[in-house]
Amino acid sequence: MNFVSDNYQDIRDGVRALCAQFPAEYHRKVDEEKAYPEEFVDALTQEGWMAALIPEEYGGSGLGLAEASVIMEEINRAGGNSGACHGQMYNMNTLVRHGSEEQRQKYLPLIAEGKLRIQSMGVTEPTTGTDTTKIKTTAVKKDGRYVINGQKVWISRVQHSDFMILLARTTPLAEVQKKSEGLSIFLVDIKEAMTSGMEVKPIANMVNHETNELFFDNLEIPEENLIGEEGKGFKYILTGLNAERTLIAAECIGDGYWFTDKVTEYVSNREVFGRPIGQNQGVQFPIAEAFIEVEAANLMRWKACALYDAGKPCGAEANMSKYLAAKASWEAANACLQFHGGFGFANEYDIERKFRETRLYQVAPISTNLILSFVAEHMLGMPRSF
Repeated sequence: MNFVSDNYQDIRDGVRALCAQFPAEYHRKVDEEKAYPEEFVDALTQEGWMAALIPEEYGGSGLGLAEASVIMEEINRAGGNSGACHGQMYNMNTLVRHGSEEQRQKYLPLIAEGKLRIQSMGVTEPTTGTDTTKIKTTAVKKDGRYVINGQKVWISRVQHSDFMILLARTTPLAEVQKKSEGLSIFLVDIKEAMTSGMEVKPIANMVNHETNELFFDNLEIPEENLIGEEGKGFKYILTGLNAERTLIAAECIGDGYWFTDKVTEYVSNREVFGRPIGQNQGVQFPIAEAFIEVEAANLMRWKACALYDAGKPCGAEANMSKYLAAKASWEAANACLQFHGGFGFANEYDIERKFRETRLYQVAPISTNLILSFVAEHMLGMPRSF
């Protein structure tokens, strides 16, 4: 049930074939055990899907964000959860677009081969949240190295990644003319850091999403691990954040189709009082409304991808696609759970698992309220609200 045509059927067929090897029972077991879908991610890597955004000269497929979004969408539409692997997609573009040629030559081929993972991005902090320019983690240059001190929170897939993209302040906030200046991005070797100044504390949460709190105590990293120019990190990180929001939108679209497909089949066959419950408009309308919203979000996703891949500003479109898709998937999830009745709460139907997973995107990676504030200020010209 998808009436928006696109040019990516080969990708869809390939990802669907792979996902068919990992049925609902697999993802259900991973969720119940609070485990990481290692076999699934390995399979994605071996078939080249995780190297989609790496240029061909470095061993990747050289595809764009549009193609990457289709991969993420299809994983969720098949009943999986792209949250286990989407970090590599959006982190990749930060390295591809802003890394030095030496860094690209050193890391990208190994990532494309599956010998290295770059699944984590360290930006959010406990006291600043989305107020990124106010982060307190510092990086002080000393004797050819950077010394990192500070704290991060909600940093995902740290324990299943080899490297992390880290944002830290290299010039104190009081010493810059614009608050977005003085921030820098670094590539951190996670395993090495965990033995020399970085502490990782897992955070138990309502979904099987491996995420952590990080503490940096005089962590030293080589000067050559700086990505791009010192002090320009905020601009660079937007490359990753806009990709992240667009990919999350695609995942929510996949969820939306999963929920509407699931509930449409159920209500068309479930008979109560001598007729299918899907014959009742009170059942039809919420499902139809959710489907309409998924289709609309899909269109905004394509617009965001087209702008991103063309190297044009796409912050508004990335935010709006994430907002629309997260809202649509949540409405679809509610309808699916509601009309399955008690069965919707049974693990074997997978609805409660997908329900929990898609709820996350009302909050992360950026909350719906902050997206509304962004649109009000930057698109409608209203006074800044914060």
